[in-house]
Amino acid sequence: MSDSRYDPTEKSLFDAPPLAEQERMIEAILFAAAEPVSLREMQDRMPHGCDAAEALAYLRRRYEGRGVHLVRIGDAWAFRTAPDLGFLMQKETVELRKLSRAAIETLAIIAYHQPVTRAEIEEIRGVAVSRGTIDQLLELEWIRLGRRRMTPGRPVTFIVTETFLDHFGLESARDLPGIKELRAAGLLDNRPMPGAEDEEADMVGQSELFEEE
Repeated sequence: MSDSRYDPTEKSLFDAPPLAEQERMIEAILFAAAEPVSLREMQDRMPHGCDAAEALAYLRRRYEGRGVHLVRIGDAWAFRTAPDLGFLMQKETVELRKLSRAAIETLAIIAYHQPVTRAEIEEIRGVAVSRGTIDQLLELEWIRLGRRRMTPGRPVTFIVTETFLDHFGLESARDLPGIKELRAAGLLDNRPMPGAEDEEADMVGQSELFEEE
C-alpha cells in the first residue's frame, strides 16, 4: 500500500501559492476554528505544495507583540489574547459550580503524577476517590483516560487534556507551576498537598503526556 502522506519537498504539477498567501490561509483557519488546530489538519486543508509549518512560523512571528498571540497548546495551535491584556476580557459573573476540595486534589495529583491510576490517586490522597469526582473532571474535559498499566487487571490511567492546558494557559504539563509558586500566588493554602512529602516527585510522568492507548 502506498503512503499517501504529504511530503512538502515533493514536486507538484502546480506551483504552491506564495508564502504570504499561505500565511493568510493559516490565519483564516485558526481565526475561524472553535478549538486549537493541529499542524497536520492545517496541512490537509491547504492546497497541494503548501508548507503549513513554514507559514505558521512566519505568522507566529508576525503576531509577536500584538494584542493577539499565536500560541501552541499541546500539539495544536490557536489565537489567544496577549496575557497582559487579559484584564480587558474579564467581567463579573456568578460562579455556579465550583470544584470540591476532593476534585481539586484529584486534579492536582493527575496533573503532577500522570499517568496515574485511580488506586494510585487514592494512595496519594489517603482516602477513596468517589466516582462522582472522576466523572466531574471527565465532564469538564480536564482529564481523560490514558493507556492501561501492564499490571494485573490492567487498570486505566488518567492524564490531563489539552482543554485543561488551554484553560490554564499552558503549552504542556511541564509548564505547571511548583507547589511553592502555587502557595505564593494564593492558589493553595498552607496545608501539605496530598503526596507532596517529596516535592521533586511532582513532575513524575509528565513526559508521557497525551500518549495514546
